[in-house]
Amino acid sequence: MARAATKTKKPPAKKKPAAKATSWQIKGELALNCSCDVFCPCVVSLGQHPPTQGFCHAWMAVRIDEGHYGRSKLDGLNVALLLDIPGKMGEGDWKAAAYMDKRSNDKQYDALMQIFSGQAGGTTSVLKLLVSEFLGARREEVNYETDGKTRIVTVPGILNGQIAPIPGGSPDEDVLLKNTQYWMGADVTLAKGLKSRIRDFGRVWNFENKSAEILQIDWHN
Repeated sequence: MARAATKTKKPPAKKKPAAKATSWQIKGELALNCSCDVFCPCVVSLGQHPPTQGFCHAWMAVRIDEGHYGRSKLDGLNVALLLDIPGKMGEGDWKAAAYMDKRSNDKQYDALMQIFSGQAGGTTSVLKLLVSEFLGARREEVNYETDGKTRIVTVPGILNGQIAPIPGGSPDEDVLLKNTQYWMGADVTLAKGLKSRIRDFGRVWNFENKSAEILQIDWHN
């Protein structure tokens, strides 16, 4: 009588190790101007308090003094964002558009897209969670300048922004909100819009005399 063939059990398939996230870091300065009255409650409430108008329209810009994404250097590049937030910042459903420095090469552009979409993980991963609709991204001439204490951000034909710190008790010291848990940076200089118009993707906004922020940033994964 023939013996039944013995089935050989296959060893369990080995799991492939998860791809290691690309190392990145950007150090520099961020300027932001929004539709809130001075000062925006979102910073101290961590997005749980409604904006003063019930919604938040904003632009922000980042000047990268030192930066890298993997082996791609990002030093000296600027980025600007348009943000359209329907309610509390922490509840998400943001709409966003990005303007990448036209001086960026293809690798740098892709790196900036990974970072500012939140796909790269780390500090900016919050954007992946909060932004539900990406309106678009393109290379533009993004200028970020400092004149005394005034920050001047321009994207020709789209953004013309100037913000400056609000006056404090001492003219030599900025009004500073320190040691927050704000994801952009722990120490926030309180500022307001001096001249601030942005027009793109069907939005026409003016944030003159509205809330603004200046932060030193060190973002990374």
